[in-house]
Amino acid sequence: MPRIVAIHEGVVPISSSMSNAFIDFSAMDCSIVAVESDVIRDGKPVVGYGFNSNGRYSAGEILRRRVIPRLMHAATEELLTTDGAFIDPAKAWILMTRNEKPGGHGERSVAVGVVDMALFDLNAKLAGLPLYRWLVQHYGLGEPDSEVFVYAAGGYYAPGKDLPQLQDEMRGFLAQGYDVVKMKIGGAPLADDIKRVEAVLEVLGGDGARLAVDANGRFDLATALEYGRALEPYGLFWYEEPGDPLDYALHATLSEQYSGPLATGENLFSLPDARNLIRYGGMRPDRDYLQFDPVLGYGLVEYFRIQEMLRAHGWSSRRCIPHGGHQFSLHIAAALRLGGNESYPGEFQPTGGFADDAVIEHSRLRLTESPGIGFEDKAELYRVFRDLH
Repeated sequence: MPRIVAIHEGVVPISSSMSNAFIDFSAMDCSIVAVESDVIRDGKPVVGYGFNSNGRYSAGEILRRRVIPRLMHAATEELLTTDGAFIDPAKAWILMTRNEKPGGHGERSVAVGVVDMALFDLNAKLAGLPLYRWLVQHYGLGEPDSEVFVYAAGGYYAPGKDLPQLQDEMRGFLAQGYDVVKMKIGGAPLADDIKRVEAVLEVLGGDGARLAVDANGRFDLATALEYGRALEPYGLFWYEEPGDPLDYALHATLSEQYSGPLATGENLFSLPDARNLIRYGGMRPDRDYLQFDPVLGYGLVEYFRIQEMLRAHGWSSRRCIPHGGHQFSLHIAAALRLGGNESYPGEFQPTGGFADDAVIEHSRLRLTESPGIGFEDKAELYRVFRDLH
């Protein structure tokens, strides 16, 4: 019968000089937590770790004042699974969100997601299983995927970064084993962005199906349509987040005029927002992709609910490729048989990316058997976690 004895919280910088069409990352950071149990293995307590995905800042104030105290003040029996073997993430979720009004989810969804990750890491470690195997056993999900499709996200804007440097970056991704890459658009005039797209396509042998582009919500409707007309002939892997994530009418109109795949959802942080995208955003289940982030959006507990909603609306889990680019979403992709997972080779360190010895072949990554999420296989991140407690 495990008991939570402490939850340690901190902040780690993941800043860089690069930018997308909307923000720069000069001050980007993220929250990290360590959930310590009273279970002792090899003379040390079993600890679960968590952090928030890039693109949202640390949520320490919410963690310290609301989320963590609610868990720590709970009686042990309020948190346990029926068999008493694990901390029940769904029960913990109810406690963490107690006395929170619906709507306006803001950064509280991030704070809950950070602790949610740590609880799943803890449970899998208690079972001595990699998380994806614990998930399929605990929730009866069936056979997991043994390997996951991953694409390399990059192509950011940076001071002095020219077309040859952009091409060299993409060649580096290919050398690491990625077949599909993603680049940013919307931070330069359309004519310049098209030159950037064509420069990357040159590296990819002209195969547009290996290139995704991401506008990070920059465009109004007219600009989104203008870019769509310019991009459509290239047959891209996807055209991502053209407008504000809550502007469902923009997405619906664009989907009527742009025949290629669209992708969005990484900045929708709740089941109601995800449901509104499906109801009103014109997303097409035969070609489009959904990028809801299980960490930023109230954690895996909420992501399970989103998947249930998607099934009810005729969507396959294979059309889901989460934002985040880290080990937690990799395990989720394998367990829930999603369409793949994002990857940031070398960016957003120490949290971004996979195990230090991960090998990507033809944009496929095989999962390891390390217990939990496997943070212990990512040396710099594990050092940061260990410094917490």
